[in-house]
Amino acid sequence: MIDLTKNEAALERNIQKAKENGVIIPTIRQMRHPETIPEAIQAKLKQVGLWDVNPLNLFRITWKNEAKEFGGGYQAVPNYVELPSALTGVPCRIVAMAGKWFPTGCHKVGASFGCLAPRLVTGQFDATYHHAVWPSTGNYCRGGAFNSKLLACDSVAILPAEMSKERFEWLSQIAGQVIATPGCESNVKEIFDKTWELRQDPSMMIFNQFEEMGNPLWHYNVTGNALVDLYEAIRRPDDEIFGCCFTSGSAGTLSAGDRIKDVYPRAKLAVGEALQCPTILENGFGGHRIEGIGDKHIPWIHNVKNTDMVIDIDDEDSQRLLRLFNTPEGQQYLRGTLGLSDELIEQLTWLGISGIANVLCCIKMAKYYELTEHDMVFTVLTDSAVMYRSRIEELNEMYGAYSDRAAELDHNLHILNLKTDSMAELGYRDRKRIHNLKYYTWVEQQGRTVEDLNALWYDTKGTWDAVHAQADELDALIDEFNERIGLLKTL
Repeated sequence: MIDLTKNEAALERNIQKAKENGVIIPTIRQMRHPETIPEAIQAKLKQVGLWDVNPLNLFRITWKNEAKEFGGGYQAVPNYVELPSALTGVPCRIVAMAGKWFPTGCHKVGASFGCLAPRLVTGQFDATYHHAVWPSTGNYCRGGAFNSKLLACDSVAILPAEMSKERFEWLSQIAGQVIATPGCESNVKEIFDKTWELRQDPSMMIFNQFEEMGNPLWHYNVTGNALVDLYEAIRRPDDEIFGCCFTSGSAGTLSAGDRIKDVYPRAKLAVGEALQCPTILENGFGGHRIEGIGDKHIPWIHNVKNTDMVIDIDDEDSQRLLRLFNTPEGQQYLRGTLGLSDELIEQLTWLGISGIANVLCCIKMAKYYELTEHDMVFTVLTDSAVMYRSRIEELNEMYGAYSDRAAELDHNLHILNLKTDSMAELGYRDRKRIHNLKYYTWVEQQGRTVEDLNALWYDTKGTWDAVHAQADELDALIDEFNERIGLLKTL
């Protein structure tokens, strides 16, 4: 459960600071149904850019933004990409909901909101005293720093030193402090070690996405329901949702799969990871290049008991396809040889590295279960290629100039040639084994108790279900917060 106990003195200071900075906070309900956002706010957003540091952009934390960089409103169906069989090599419908059209170009701005909002509207976080610390493998700290800036809070972003330079360049303008820890996206312990160091300063409040229950609360209620809306909007009469696949960064997005399984009990949920660091599949370790996912541990917020399959993806596949989708030569192959439309080719640039890995997980699931044209598999695209232009340049330097021939090889080797190796269906004992790995990170290193660990496995109603249901209670606190600020009456 998320602690929603109020600290009234700090809460009053937060309200006063929000009033001074023109801050109104959206509810989870409004993120699900943005058409319910006050018309005055919707009108003001017509003059605001998607990435602008403007408190109004809190109301763009939704999957239903129009695909516009400036002045966009809302739409009934989330932005998505449907990957055709000519590209995937499988007959089933693979649909990916796009995170590009969130502020910062990534849905992690929502997950970080889910972690910050409960403490802000209860006064547990004092915006006049605390620094919000965002430990991350890349995108979460960007979302956290952005939300902190919108809410006029000080922030500290922590991410591995080997992440793309675009992240660091952007963070240098938004975060109060940026800390680069040793290693790549799989070096999560180094990030945790830095947070323990910072905890010695009482003004530093840690929002650890790997354990904060506000992360799955947001994804279950917002991402999960957006996927439900998308499925119902685009399904054909004979179509049926087969399942969802999500690579595990913090594992927050996997709770969207929990929502899908609650609504469609026959659906399967798969977790993806890098083959170079097969922690879930083999208790393995290693470094990898699928930016945005973290390994060598099982996140506290991963509801392993509800996960049906693990799928490992070779990071070389995601790197090669990044170049295929984002170079003129690759796009000419997609257009001329595969016959893809210009609209779809543009949409393929909405796939960042982890988004490509998510799609590859869907293809492997489709091959494993021999899915047909009536089956649908869903995933999300965390971010887009905007964050990886430097990576494409590095690939060009590494492999030489791209060509139509290289594009054909990449498509055949890294999509059509995917096999059903390095994946496994998870039985009860498999899931229990994976869940038990949490002990070594969270009990031995991070101060959790065995009782808490066991509750995540044996007390589903008192843990996962209870957290998912706290959205209404959080919304009530947000409504009260906004009422006390008083700005809604003056719009």
